[in-house]
Amino acid sequence: MGKVLVADIMTKDPITASPSSNLFECTKKMVRKHVGSVLLVEDKKLKGIITQRDILWALIKKGKKDLKEIKAIDISPKKIITIKPTATLEEAISKIKKSKFERLPVIHEGNLVGIVTVKDILRLHPNIYPELKELSKIREQTKKLKNLKKILKDKDFIKEGYCSQCGEKGPLFRFNNLLVCDSCRRAM
Repeated sequence: MGKVLVADIMTKDPITASPSSNLFECTKKMVRKHVGSVLLVEDKKLKGIITQRDILWALIKKGKKDLKEIKAIDISPKKIITIKPTATLEEAISKIKKSKFERLPVIHEGNLVGIVTVKDILRLHPNIYPELKELSKIREQTKKLKNLKKILKDKDFIKEGYCSQCGEKGPLFRFNNLLVCDSCRRAM
């Protein structure tokens, strides 16, 4: 695994957009190309990255109508973790684990030359799947704990139990004289 380089497994033509593109344009590109991110590039220089999570965040915070008015660069993370094409596969795996990002833009001499994702790595080395799956579980549990802390602070939180709408077990809230989970409460 130490002999395989990022350049050997990376996607050489990642999906890109201008930093001034709006989120609606980026979303359309992601859907058309069946990808989870769009790299924001200007003159071959990486300026940012927009992921599905960023789009969902904007939808929840701003609403569907505003996607055409929000510039992608405005919600792109300021710090982007990148990797060189000459890095080894082991270095890429280590960087993915440490940063907790599922994709790393590949930069050579300051220019974007590709992207390497967890899928690219798994395609080559499916035997590391259990290790990456464990990392994913840890990340998911961390999110659940953060959400639980928020829920416990919510004044409408009643108790733990089964949702009267969907039947899922979890924290329940009083909404329209029903005890419902947070998802059903937001959907009502």
